[in-house]
Amino acid sequence: MAGYGSNNKYSFLGGLRAAAQSISYEIPLAPCVLSISLLSGSLSTIDIVETQSKYGFLGWNLWRQPIGFVAFFISSLAECERLPFDLPEAEEELVAGYQTEYSGIKFGLFYVGSHLNLPVSSPFVAVLYSGGWNSLIPFSGSLVQNVSTSGSVDESFGVLRPVIEVATTLSKSYLFLFISILTRWTLPRVRMDQLLDLGWKFLLPIASGNLLLTASFQILLIE
Repeated sequence: MAGYGSNNKYSFLGGLRAAAQSISYEIPLAPCVLSISLLSGSLSTIDIVETQSKYGFLGWNLWRQPIGFVAFFISSLAECERLPFDLPEAEEELVAGYQTEYSGIKFGLFYVGSHLNLPVSSPFVAVLYSGGWNSLIPFSGSLVQNVSTSGSVDESFGVLRPVIEVATTLSKSYLFLFISILTRWTLPRVRMDQLLDLGWKFLLPIASGNLLLTASFQILLIE
């Protein structure tokens, strides 16, 4: 809408690219999340994290869903419109895309909104695939629960536990944020046809196949 309302051909093309890219990469995200939900038996992020806490580092969904992790991570990068998927605002082609005709606080809101996408998507990757707020030590979840209910250190640990959990989640989020920034400064920008082909012809079939494979394994385990 911002690109169409600018009455500028570069802004209009940027808006069309943003709409096509958003639609193309939101669809592969859904099968990836559904695969995690099947493994956890719930859509609750708390339950998803708790199912990964039994074996510490080895219990992460990253190892049980490597295909889904790759598809989710690439799709989240494309949804955030970061390099190599920054086609809607490619400076060499479209000046600033749908933001071209805006300045002042309007441009600032666009800029802040686009740059907040990456810090927001990184915690999702941390929670869904890397154990969330649980630490890396195997069986740490049960040990922490036993210590917290032992009585003598209950009050002190009750204060420290939220701090440790928040720090753990942020450290994992910053790790994925670092990988995203490293990707931004390493890989060249792809073409628009390559971007759409990657979403529709590669990521969507892989994510859907991963969902069917996960559902099949779950049915076999139940039976």
